[in-house]
Amino acid sequence: MEAHRKDLRAEVQDDTLVDQIAADHRAAELSPRWRAICDYSAKLTTDPAAMSEDDVNQLKSHGLDDADVLDVVQVAAYFNYINRVADALGVDHEDFMSARAR
Repeated sequence: MEAHRKDLRAEVQDDTLVDQIAADHRAAELSPRWRAICDYSAKLTTDPAAMSEDDVNQLKSHGLDDADVLDVVQVAAYFNYINRVADALGVDHEDFMSARAR
């Protein structure tokens, strides 16, 4: 999580928002569009078998088109994939990661 937090911090340049998202994206001060993206990504991460057309329609109701939805899926799936690869291979954490993240 620490590596993802660092990447997000570089993108949004808002430490408070990054900390809110890391703690619980549902309580973070996000726009409805970004909340929908985070909700979708969290569900894809924790319960991929439960994904449905309704989940895609929820994203589209917030202005995402098919290409945007594909981007969300690709990014969330990639992070899930690479985290699992690193965990499976016992990849050491980066030096900048806190002891808590280890």
